[in-house]
Amino acid sequence: MAELVEVESGSRDNRPRFSEAMALCRLHGATLVIAKLDRLSRDAAFLLNLQKAGVRFVAADMPEANELVVGIMAVVAQAERKMISARTKAALAAAKARGVRLGKPANLSNREVGQVHSRARQTQRAEERALDLAPVIARVRAEGAVSLRQIAAALNGRGIPAARGGAWSATQVRRVRSRSCNGELAGGHVI
Repeated sequence: MAELVEVESGSRDNRPRFSEAMALCRLHGATLVIAKLDRLSRDAAFLLNLQKAGVRFVAADMPEANELVVGIMAVVAQAERKMISARTKAALAAAKARGVRLGKPANLSNREVGQVHSRARQTQRAEERALDLAPVIARVRAEGAVSLRQIAAALNGRGIPAARGGAWSATQVRRVRSRSCNGELAGGHVI
């Protein structure tokens, strides 16, 4: 696969090498191996997002610190959220007891709003995947693949599954291409 060295602080949000490692793990369905757990665990929200991203990981300095340990760390944050929720519910109940009308029923029963949000999330996932694939496709093109079928074959050869887990086709490559900056990638490469 690949070995990437991260020199940025674990407290920083902008970590390009880590982002590259995450993209490779998502594309290959691989496990991320990190040298030290504290490189990831300095921000609770970051740990939750790592788990949410669906990337499995193992820390070399603490191999037992897998998804379960991260889950335990996240439980502490969840307990705090529960306390906040309880306080909020108590305050809303007190407001309701004073006669304040809460909520907007029209927002709660509108199915179309949920469908719009669902479509937006699907589009966001597809765009994120296209961004993850963009540098891989650029390398494939630099290696000589010119047609959509050749790019699909190269992606299949690298073991990168298509969005739904199957093999790549020219049509799928074209769809990814249309999502990645109208076919233009960073560095001036066009797919």
